[in-house]
Amino acid sequence: MSFESVPSGQELTAEGLAWYALYTKHQHEKTVASLLSGKGFEVFLPLYSTVHRWRDRDKRLELPLYPGYVFLHDPLERRLQVVMTPGVHAIVGRGGAPEPIPDSEIEAVQRVVASPFAVAPHPYLRTGDRVRVVHGPLEGIEGILVRKKNIYRLVLSVEMLKQSVAVEVDASLVEPVAGRG
Repeated sequence: MSFESVPSGQELTAEGLAWYALYTKHQHEKTVASLLSGKGFEVFLPLYSTVHRWRDRDKRLELPLYPGYVFLHDPLERRLQVVMTPGVHAIVGRGGAPEPIPDSEIEAVQRVVASPFAVAPHPYLRTGDRVRVVHGPLEGIEGILVRKKNIYRLVLSVEMLKQSVAVEVDASLVEPVAGRG
C-alpha cells in the first residue's frame, strides 16, 4: 500500500486511515453517504438545520454544511468501490492524487455540528480579502478584512490621502466582494 499522496506533516493513523473529501453530484450528498455507509465505509456528512419558506408553508430542512461534499475516513485501499458509487464524481486532491484532510479540521467540524450552537455555511474568507458588510449599521460598506489578536477589522481607505481607518466587525456580517481583491 502506498501513501505518496500524503504531504509531509500529514500523519496517517496507525490503521492507515485518513479523511478525504468526496465531490458529489448536486444534491446527492445524503445518498452518497448512505450508499458508502452501506458498503461499510466510515463517512461524515455534516448537516445544519434551516427553515425554508414557501408561499403556503415553512419547512425545517437538514442540509449539507458543505454542499457537494461528503467526508470519507479510509486508507483508500478500496478506492474503486468509492469512485464507482452512484453520485460520487471524484476524490478531492491535487494533481490527480487524493489529498487527505487534517484530522484536526474534521474533528473541529464534528465538534461544532455536535454542539448546541447554530451552525450554517459561510463564504470562505481570508485575511486580506475585499469584503462588504451585509447587515447592521455598516451595511453596504466595503473594505479589506484584517485580523489582529482574533478580532476582525474592516479597513477603509481614502486613496487620495493615503490614509486608512479600521473598525471592528463580526466576520459573520461580511461577504466577499466578487471579482475584486
